[in-house]
Amino acid sequence: MKSATRLQALRSKRHSTSNALQDVQTEPLKSILIANRGEIALRVGRTAAQYGIRTNTLYTDPDRLSQHALSSPFAVNLGSTDQYLNGDRIIRIAKELNCQAIHPGYGFLSENANFAKACSDAGVKFIGPPWKAIEAMGDKSRSKEIMIDAGVPCIPGYHGTNQDPDHLKAEAHNIGYPVLLKAVKGGGGKGMRIVRSPDEFFQQLDSAKSEARSSFGDDVMLVEKYITTPRHIEVQVFADSHGNCVALGERDCSIQRRHQKILEESPAPNLAEDIRQDLWAKARQAALAVGYEGAGTVEFIFDNDSGEFFFMEMNTRLQVEHPVTEMVTGEDLVRWQIIVAEGGKLPLSQSQVEERIRSLGHAIEARIYAEDPEMNFMPSTGKLLHLRTPPIRDGIRIDAGFVEGDEVSSHYDPMIAKLIVHGPDRKAALRKMVSALEQYEIAGLKVCQSADFIAGDVETGYIPKHEAELFAKEPIEDELYVQAAIGLYEAEHTKRPGSSSISTGPQQTIGFGQAIQPHEMQFVEVLSSSDPQKPSTPITIQLLKTSPETFTATIKNNDSNKTYTTTTTHDPLTNTLTSFFPHTRLSTTLIRDPETPTLLTLFQRGRQYRLTLVPPKWAAKALGTKATANSVLAPMPCKVLRVEVEVGQKVEKNQALVTIESMKMETVIRSPLEGRIRRIVHRAGEMCKAGTALVEFEEEGEGEGSE
Repeated sequence: MKSATRLQALRSKRHSTSNALQDVQTEPLKSILIANRGEIALRVGRTAAQYGIRTNTLYTDPDRLSQHALSSPFAVNLGSTDQYLNGDRIIRIAKELNCQAIHPGYGFLSENANFAKACSDAGVKFIGPPWKAIEAMGDKSRSKEIMIDAGVPCIPGYHGTNQDPDHLKAEAHNIGYPVLLKAVKGGGGKGMRIVRSPDEFFQQLDSAKSEARSSFGDDVMLVEKYITTPRHIEVQVFADSHGNCVALGERDCSIQRRHQKILEESPAPNLAEDIRQDLWAKARQAALAVGYEGAGTVEFIFDNDSGEFFFMEMNTRLQVEHPVTEMVTGEDLVRWQIIVAEGGKLPLSQSQVEERIRSLGHAIEARIYAEDPEMNFMPSTGKLLHLRTPPIRDGIRIDAGFVEGDEVSSHYDPMIAKLIVHGPDRKAALRKMVSALEQYEIAGLKVCQSADFIAGDVETGYIPKHEAELFAKEPIEDELYVQAAIGLYEAEHTKRPGSSSISTGPQQTIGFGQAIQPHEMQFVEVLSSSDPQKPSTPITIQLLKTSPETFTATIKNNDSNKTYTTTTTHDPLTNTLTSFFPHTRLSTTLIRDPETPTLLTLFQRGRQYRLTLVPPKWAAKALGTKATANSVLAPMPCKVLRVEVEVGQKVEKNQALVTIESMKMETVIRSPLEGRIRRIVHRAGEMCKAGTALVEFEEEGEGEGSE
C-alpha cells in the first residue's frame, strides 16, 4: 500500500475512534505541576507563565538551590533523589496543590505508561500521549510489530521473549555481526552496546543488561543488525484528539558520543526531497497506528550506503532537541502540548507546516555538557566555577538549567544547557554557531568547523572517525604561560575573603624597580587525563613585577629563554587578565578550583586550555602529589559495580580494571599501563569520591622474584 493511501486509511480509523471527542473541550488549564527538573522544567515554566498558567515545581535535597527549584514560589521538596520517580506521591502533591495537570518534561516519568494511567485515574491531566500509546511504543519489541503492520520499514533483528544468553547469541549469529544490543525499555543510549564479534557477545550483553536494570528496572534485550554507516534522523510528530496528525519536519541527530546526541539540526543535510517526504509520511503512519496524541518523535536509522531508512523507536514525549523544530516552524511546541491537553485542535495543517519549513531556514542545537572529552566523555561533577555565555540576540537562544556557582550533581544527567542558533540557510547557521561557541566559556568540540560536517557528510560514527581532527592539541603560545603566571601572582597578592591558593614560593615584600628575586613557577600542559604516561614538557617562568601593572617574564623551555614585558590589568571579580604585549593585546580568563588548586583552566580567543602548576619541592609533600602516583583514580563520584582484576594479577594497557556507575551510566575504567595489581582499594557496591584511588599498582621493582 502506498504511503498516501495507508495514511488516509489510518487517519480514517483514528478519526472514527475519536468522533465522540470532537466537540468535547476540557477546561482551560490554570495550574500545572512540572514533574521534572533542570532546563526542561524552566522551559515549560516559561511557556506556562506566558499564557497565565501557574506552575508548581518539585525538587530534592541536592536540588534545593537549583534554578528550577527557585523559579516558582510554589515548590515542594521531595527529599531524596529517588522521589522524582515516585509517581503516586507526585500525583498526591498535584491534587493537594489543586493542579489540573502534570507536565513530565522528558525523561523520568514522561514515558511511564503506569504513571500516565495513574494520572488519568486520579483525575489529573497528563500532558502527554494516552497511556496505551506510551505502553505500545515503550516496548521496543511490540513497537516493531505495530510498525510492520502499519507499513513502516523496520531494521532486521530479534525482538522475541526468549532472553536466554545462548539464544540471543544464536540470533546475533543469524543476523550477522556487527549487531546492536538494546534494552527493550531503554532510551538515551543507556542499555545499548555494539557487539562486533562473537567473542565479546556475553561481556557486552552483561554490561547492557546491568545498565538497563539500573536505569529502567528492566533488562530484557533485543538484538538488531548494526548499520555500519548510519545516520540518525528523527521526525517530530504532533497529533490531537480530533484525528489530526502532522509531521513538523525532521532533525538529523547523527553527531553523537556514547550513543547520546551532541548536535542536532533541521532540516537534515544532503537528504533527497522524495526521501524526506517519505520519512514524514511514515512517521505520521506510526503515530496514527497507535492512536497518538500530543508531541512525539519517530526515530529512524538511515543507511548512508543503501539510502534506505528503518524505524528505530518512538519517543512518546517532547525531545531535548525540540527547540530546533521550533526555530524552523516558528511554533512553541510546549504551547501545542497544552492546546492538545485542553482538548483543542492542532494550530496548523500539514500543508501549512511544510510552507513554514520551506521559508524559515535552518537551525542547529549544541548540547553543553559537563563532560571530559579526553576521558571518552565521562561526566564531570562539582561546582560550576566559571560560566560565560554568548549574548542573546536574533537567531541565538540558550535553554539553560544552571548558572555560575551551581553544583553539577552525580545524581543527574550532566547536561548544563542547550545552545540553539538559526539562520536563513545551513551555512549561515553554522557561522553563527561557531561564533557563539567561541564566546561560550565552558568547553566545546570543534565539530562545527570540521570540513566534512560543513559539507553535511555526517553519520553516528562521526566523532570517533574524526578524532584526530576534533581533538588535535594546538600549541600553547608563550603569552598564555605569561598570563597564567601573572594571574596566579595577582591572585596570591589580592586574595578575596574565603579564596584559596597555593604559594609558588616564599613570600616577599615587593619594591617596584628594585633588583629582587623573581617568583618562579613551573607549568605542565594537561595533554590527556586519560593517558598519564604522556606528560608534557615542563615550562618554567620567572616573573618580576616592576610597577603596579608592569611585569617582566622569562620563559625557560628546554634550552631556550625568552623574555616578555607586558602591562597587565587584573579583574578579580571576573578572573580576567588583559595584557598589552609589544605586539598584541590579549584577554584571558583564568579559573582555579579551590579543591584542586594546581589545575588551571584558561579561556582565550574562544579556546580552552588546561595547565597544571607544578608545586615547588617544599610544597609537594603537603599537597600529597606522590601518594597517588601508582593509583588509578575515580574520575567522578561513583559506585563501584564490578572489579575486573585481582591482587597480584598482571594487566595489559587498556585492560578493564573496574566498572563504575555515575549519572545512571556505566563506565569501564581501563589500565593506563602494563603492570601488576598491588591493591584493590574499593570493592563492588562501595561509593567513592572523585579523585580517590580505585586500584593501586606495584611500584617498579616491587614484587620481583615472586614467580
